[in-house]
Amino acid sequence: MYQLGIDLGGTKIEGIILASDGSEVARKRVATEQEEGYEHILDNVKGLHDHLVDTIDGKDNTFGIGTPGSLSVKTDLLKGSNTVCMNGMPIKADLEKRLNRKIALENDANCFAMAEALLGAGKGTGMVFGVIMGTGCGGGLVIDGKVRSGLNNIAGEWGHTAVDPAGPTCYCGAHGCVETLISGAGLERRYKKEFGVDRKLIDVENEYWDGVPEAVAFFDVFFSHFGRVVANLINTIDPDVIVLGGGVSNFKDIYTKGVKQVEEMVFNDCLKTPIVQHEMGDSAGVIGAALIGV
Repeated sequence: MYQLGIDLGGTKIEGIILASDGSEVARKRVATEQEEGYEHILDNVKGLHDHLVDTIDGKDNTFGIGTPGSLSVKTDLLKGSNTVCMNGMPIKADLEKRLNRKIALENDANCFAMAEALLGAGKGTGMVFGVIMGTGCGGGLVIDGKVRSGLNNIAGEWGHTAVDPAGPTCYCGAHGCVETLISGAGLERRYKKEFGVDRKLIDVENEYWDGVPEAVAFFDVFFSHFGRVVANLINTIDPDVIVLGGGVSNFKDIYTKGVKQVEEMVFNDCLKTPIVQHEMGDSAGVIGAALIGV
């Protein structure tokens, strides 16, 4: 049985075919072209899906899709997607009609967590929490090899846990969300507010490694925020491993200074939880989509 997956992003749609042993058979990317609208995106997904099916000569397969946002349990319409033309649309139902098959559709952070749980840094553990610290901050929870979405379909959405009511305003309308404190975009906004200039996070990181006092102080605050929010996460669900992904996760001092802050803030006399970097790289989303397929 082949496993087909599609990662539906804002700029690209990536498809993959996995063999029964998890090895990659084929992969293809096409442009999302979201400026052409919702129906056009669905056409592009169908075209990629059909290409994947043709590649395996129509042999038995499962199929899953990962996308930013999630389906409302109230309306079955997509919400929270950064491809805004898809918000408020019945994407799962529409795709099932076009493809003439049942599909699994999950938030892209859940797909990331699934890939890392089964094939990556969380392999062999029972409860994996996957954290994405990129432009935004998302999360996914996998328990015993299965995505746990929750009754409200929001399990893992720790990025919108408000930890500082006096903190920065988040796009969701709350103040001091985790996303505003430790995501790449949140850090860049904080830098501008504190120093009055726009800077790319990578440039601030380079100054940190050069020992520039302002950059060191800036990241010391980040480590403190990281420690607090991850300690809260561990206090709540106590996972077997936390896997970090997204661009911010490449900042190597997270795994020393950041973890030290977690250790100091967790509600315990020690920290046993491994906090590790992803192993699947940019492939985690599309591989996870294939793994959640039906």
